[in-house]
Amino acid sequence: MSYPRPEEAGPAPDDQTDNFAFHPKNVYLTLLLFSLTVLFLTLTAAFVYTRIQAELPTLRLPWLFLFNTAVLLGSSYTIHLAKKEYLADNTDGYMRALWYTVGLSVLFMLLQFVAWYQLFNEQVYIHSDVSAGYLYVISVLHFLHVVAGLPFLFVFIYQARVHMREPVSVLVYFSDPDKRLNLRLLSMYWHFLDAMWIYLVIFFLVYQLAF
Repeated sequence: MSYPRPEEAGPAPDDQTDNFAFHPKNVYLTLLLFSLTVLFLTLTAAFVYTRIQAELPTLRLPWLFLFNTAVLLGSSYTIHLAKKEYLADNTDGYMRALWYTVGLSVLFMLLQFVAWYQLFNEQVYIHSDVSAGYLYVISVLHFLHVVAGLPFLFVFIYQARVHMREPVSVLVYFSDPDKRLNLRLLSMYWHFLDAMWIYLVIFFLVYQLAF
């Protein structure tokens, strides 16, 4: 269901995408994403250095890591869709997109457990060698950051259910610049997790093929 935005609410949100560039929340998220980028780049660089120094054997990446890339891409699309439906004041589409994002994120986490179980079946444990240790540590760190994003998704869903009961409260909800900012930041965080996972999968695949 869509509701027309009142004229006094000001310009459409699409025209305000740069208004929050120096908002404290925006700055905090930028610093967080920068720190995480440095962390994962450092871990992958340390993995290369350690593996070359120790001359460790090649570690095969579980195929589910590749499938999970598609799952994360789907969640990245649905969070983008949620933002789009929010800007269009489409309550039903907005709620559906949020729930799709939750569902795909949970699917990603379940498949990660299956992927780790595949490694266990191949007798590849975190203590097997340094290569396996890095793979587990890096994938678990990424997994934990997906888990960390889920409570924020549920907060959005809860707030939407509370405010989307009457037309007036719906208009107030969709016109709230703070909620628009928070959704934008959550979308940025989710796209970052997606991009970082793609980088990690490509990194391990290239290293597996090259060495």
